[in-house]
Parts: sequence; structure tokens; C-alpha cells
Amino acid sequence: MAVLAGAAAAGVLLARRWQLRWGATAQELAGPLPGDELIAQPDLTATRAISVRAPAARVWPWIAQLGQARGGFYSYDFLENLIGCNIHSAARVVAEWQDIKPGDKVRLHPEVALEVADVDPGRSLLLHGGVPAGNAPPPFDFTWAFVLQPGPDGTTRLIVRERYAYTRPWARLIVEPAEAVDFVMTQKMLRGIRSRAERAD
Repeated sequence: MAVLAGAAAAGVLLARRWQLRWGATAQELAGPLPGDELIAQPDLTATRAISVRAPAARVWPWIAQLGQARGGFYSYDFLENLIGCNIHSAARVVAEWQDIKPGDKVRLHPEVALEVADVDPGRSLLLHGGVPAGNAPPPFDFTWAFVLQPGPDGTTRLIVRERYAYTRPWARLIVEPAEAVDFVMTQKMLRGIRSRAERAD
């Protein structure tokens, strides 16, 4: 029984490790990305990546219009809408959503937003903030970086990194179990961005 329990625990740890680094190379995992300096000692980091058969100029517009009441998140809208997010992922690039700048708000939900901390158009978008716990302040600080790196033959590597710093001891009880769901949503988002960029004219 102890052996089976140990094997199950090891399996869970391996699955968690895979989820937190899905698609990313060792170099991408180790390399610094925009926003790392805002949370120098994270309690949890997830770095995920995907290759897109399109140049960064065709990928960027989908990143620039991320957000609720904008382009959505190109993931499982129906799941997000179960908790009232009112997300409708765009199937086209919308010109009026392309002008994104530091200080802007990118909404996850009609009542929850992250702030644009930095933008390098065509290369990276950095969001920063936290999700409040009811009327209480967010129990964690959070950065969400979207980075485009040129690959061979006009391809692009899209790298997404999340970093969490817990400001309440119980924050890990919320964040870490939710990471399994976050992985599913992020994986779908990366594939959604890829499919849209690759089919662009």
C-alpha cells in the first residue's frame, strides 16, 4: 500500500511539473522574461510555450487584443462564462483593440482586471495585479507575460509565463489547486492563438 501511495504521489508531482512547463524548452524555462523583476522570488512559476508557423507580426495582434470585452482569451469560453466572465473570443483582428499601453486595464471578468505593466509592441505584453478574494485585497501578487521570439523560417515562439507571490499564507490553497485548470485553459489559449495567426491572410 505504501509503495502504491508513493507511486501515486510521484505521478502527481511529475504531472504537475509537466503542466507548469508545457511546451517550453530548458532555455526558455531558465531565461529571464519581461516582468520577472516585479516578482523576484515567486512562490509559483509556470512557463509554457508553443511554436507558431507565422511571423511575430501576425501573432502580435491577437496578443494585443486580449481581454474581456475585447478579443477574449481564445480558450474555453463556455467554462469562463460559467463564472460570469462574459468572454467571447474573437475570430478576427479588431483595429480598435490594438492600441494597448502601460496603465491600461485588461479584464479577466467584468469586475476583475489586471494592469498593463509594460508593452513592447510586436514582442511582449506584461500584465500585473491580482484577483481579490471577495471584498479583501488579492492574496497574491501576479504577473502574466506574453513574449514573442523569432524562430527559424519565419516562425515564432510564443512564451507565456505566470509568476505568483503569496501575500497571505492561505493563498497557495487557492492558487496551486487552480493551476491544473489554468494549465488546461492556457494550453487551449496558446493553440487558439496559433490557429488564428497561422490562418491569417
